[in-house]
Amino acid sequence: MLKAMLLAERAESERLRQIIRELQRHRFGRRAESLPLEQLELGLEEAEQVEAAGLAETAEKAPDDGKSRSPRRRHNRGALPAHLPRVETVIDVEDTACPCCGGGLHRIGEDRAERLDIVPAQFRVLVVCRPRYGCRACEEVVVQAPAPSRLVEAGLPTEATVAQVLVAKYADHLPLYRQAQIYARQGIDLDRSTLADWVGKAAFLLRPVHERLFERLKASGKLFADETTAPVLDPGRGRTKTGQLFAYARDDRPWGGTDPPGVAYVYAPDRKAEHPIRHLQGFAGILQVDGYAGYKVLSERNAVSLAFCWSHVRRRFYELAQSGPAPIATEALARIAALYRIEGEIHGRNANERQAERQARSRPLIAAFEPWLREKLALVSQKSKLAEAIRYALSRWIGLTRFLDDGRVEMDNNIVERAIRPIALNRKNALFAGSDGGAEHWAVIASIIETAKLNRVEPLDYLADVITRIVAGHPQSKIDDLLPWAYHAKANKPVA
Repeated sequence: MLKAMLLAERAESERLRQIIRELQRHRFGRRAESLPLEQLELGLEEAEQVEAAGLAETAEKAPDDGKSRSPRRRHNRGALPAHLPRVETVIDVEDTACPCCGGGLHRIGEDRAERLDIVPAQFRVLVVCRPRYGCRACEEVVVQAPAPSRLVEAGLPTEATVAQVLVAKYADHLPLYRQAQIYARQGIDLDRSTLADWVGKAAFLLRPVHERLFERLKASGKLFADETTAPVLDPGRGRTKTGQLFAYARDDRPWGGTDPPGVAYVYAPDRKAEHPIRHLQGFAGILQVDGYAGYKVLSERNAVSLAFCWSHVRRRFYELAQSGPAPIATEALARIAALYRIEGEIHGRNANERQAERQARSRPLIAAFEPWLREKLALVSQKSKLAEAIRYALSRWIGLTRFLDDGRVEMDNNIVERAIRPIALNRKNALFAGSDGGAEHWAVIASIIETAKLNRVEPLDYLADVITRIVAGHPQSKIDDLLPWAYHAKANKPVA
């Protein structure tokens, strides 16, 4: 009895130590398997700046042989994009007489060099003049062309100006007060509340496009789903409350599917399971998700099959392996890595080929992995973090192995997690939405902008055109013509 008590106390002590190590790692160490891309790029920027400064110093100290001594500078390969306008300057010789014999020189060729130039954003005023005509014989008759429709009646902005505000806020993550400061530097005084009024009117106008986008996504046979917090100001309590932005994405490009990619965000005031159930009403297919329990309720009520995410499984073992010696967690990571290597090799093949490769190569690994996990689970304390990680995987095993039998299914939910990143960036800059309505506007406009980017459509041109067409009375029956992928054929410029 005493021995059993000592073993139990030892297991509990180890579990607490593991929790402490994990908290320390989260407090003082990295919080993910790898550095975030943005942080890595920031570090590279600094290193490259130092290198460029060194090259400049070398060239200044030895101007005659600087080119031979200093390393070759990096440069973009290929020509600048063809769609950019060209402004040509000819630098010619002053005298066409031969410096040797005095005879006339004739042109035998030329050297051309292109450099990228930027014209700063420039405001201009569009003046619409509508002449009025009267009849000399009929004094009461006045004829005048009707005024064109506007998004903001009797307001200052063109539709392109409103589109610029939307893209700056939801794609470039510039809150409206910062945009107002930028405009003020150019002598344009636009109050933040004025910009907010424009955004609200545009969001209301674009709701049918967002609704149709989501309908088209739900007509697919497979979607990804994820959710992230959306802090919202709660004036009644004088603080913020935590809403949720649910993201539903489609991207069939990894297996050569023909449906265009897209993502729709939907705001909800909380994380209850009733929200995804309502959102996905009418969807019947495979839903790839993380471990959120609300999706399980959805699958029990609707004709939805869940595919779970190996990335989330891997993350739990990774956290254990990073906290100290953990042979079982390390072995689990190696087994998962073997599955991912196969996925890397078959990425881009059609669904049938992917399924055949998975059956031949991945299924034996999976078949050996499950009994190994059960064997190790019996050897460790059931209260330990390792046991939790193993149980997390085993309790979702059917959904985790669904990718073996369907070449359309991915191993993880990373596609929709990437779609969540712009929401997180906007959240860091804006901190919170001003109201539930503001969060709904966030969902509408972010859905349209991110889907445009996924389809390599320039968001600014697209939004300006869509808003203009809706204001001019675009028929609701042709709403599909306004979806981002309908502009794909027109897009001749790459989108970052």
